[in-house]
Amino acid sequence: MKYFQYRKTWLLMLTVVTFLVLAACSSDDANSNADGGEEPDKITAWAWDPHFNIAALEIAKEAYSEDINLEIIENAQDDIVQKLNTGLSSGSMKGMPNIVLIEDQRAQSFLQSYPDAFYPIGEYFNTDDFANYKLAPTSLDGKQYGLPFDTGVTGLFFRTDYLQEAGYTMEDLTNITWQEYIEIGKDVKAKTGKDMISLDPNDLGLIRVMIQSAGSWYVEEDGETVNLVDNEPLRKAFENYKAMIEADFVKANSDWSQFIAAFNSGDVATVPSGNWIAPSIEAEESQAGKWAVAPIPRLNMDGAVNASNQGGSSFYVLDIPGKEKAAEFLADTFGSNSDFYQDLVLDVGALGTYSPAADGEAYQAENDYFSGQTVISDFSAWTEEIPSVNYGLHTYAIEDILAAEMQNYLKGKDLDKVLADAQAQAESQLK
Repeated sequence: MKYFQYRKTWLLMLTVVTFLVLAACSSDDANSNADGGEEPDKITAWAWDPHFNIAALEIAKEAYSEDINLEIIENAQDDIVQKLNTGLSSGSMKGMPNIVLIEDQRAQSFLQSYPDAFYPIGEYFNTDDFANYKLAPTSLDGKQYGLPFDTGVTGLFFRTDYLQEAGYTMEDLTNITWQEYIEIGKDVKAKTGKDMISLDPNDLGLIRVMIQSAGSWYVEEDGETVNLVDNEPLRKAFENYKAMIEADFVKANSDWSQFIAAFNSGDVATVPSGNWIAPSIEAEESQAGKWAVAPIPRLNMDGAVNASNQGGSSFYVLDIPGKEKAAEFLADTFGSNSDFYQDLVLDVGALGTYSPAADGEAYQAENDYFSGQTVISDFSAWTEEIPSVNYGLHTYAIEDILAAEMQNYLKGKDLDKVLADAQAQAESQLK
């Protein structure tokens, strides 16, 4: 009797173990498919900013010539960076999106750290149709991984009434140097009582604008070698920054809301910034017709131009099932559709870097808020002049060092010492 009880128990245990093994195998198969097997039913995309990037994806979805089940998932930019780093560093592609938006100045850190995680998409669209300065940060080792999206092309937004009161016109602000800008700022402050600019002492965005106009960055062309101590554009940018502070026409701000308030309240005469600031300026309806945009000032040195960049991002495809479908979607919309870009300008105010779109009606339209100026057309033309630089892997890490040294410089520390110390710190930190 006991023999049959033991046999019955043994058979039951064998059945349970077999079931668990089969279940585990089934689970492994499902996970294997998620990592690199079957085509998914839907394509997922990660991006930030519902009023800009998310809205652009929604318009692209409507403009796409094929049916697509596209799920657009909003994440804060910092969250996307964290999720990508966490997921990709684990060696697994589970949970990764098919399409992801990455800021241009962060792109190389992902491409160089996880080259096998991204799908080359250069064969899906004509890279010659895009602004040249966008191609270097979106490619690696001769392969194009990113589809360039928006431009951070800069302009000198200015209050026409304040400048006119001080005796200046658009012509006086066109193709000037930062030294000339500073002299005009002193005059404007003396004659109108208005500050010329609002700056956050801990944000060196304007420094980046200045040095890129001269084709320079915090690293050399290889994207790795720290380039601070012998960087002449950076030296001139620091000198200009300090000259602005000493001219006593800077309204300090400590966050985004204070920055916006500085010009919406009428406290400052100019806003040198990326084109993306235009909607924030236009939000103050009482100032309609009192603004215009001139080319960004340049550094006073050979090779510098009155065009630069501040911000901008591009779309990437992860090397997971659905990659072909994702690449085809991007190519058919952001990569080749001029009509789509007209809708982006009209509905979102998003200015892309797809050059053929510049011939469209939306790009040529006059903007009543900016005194009838064809602002989009001007920005589009300046986009083509932006110098290409290699942002490398460590823009923000180096900038944290420079921001601290900038404060030392403003307090009287010798500039040679400032740049030498920053160079040493960056080289030590980034080994």
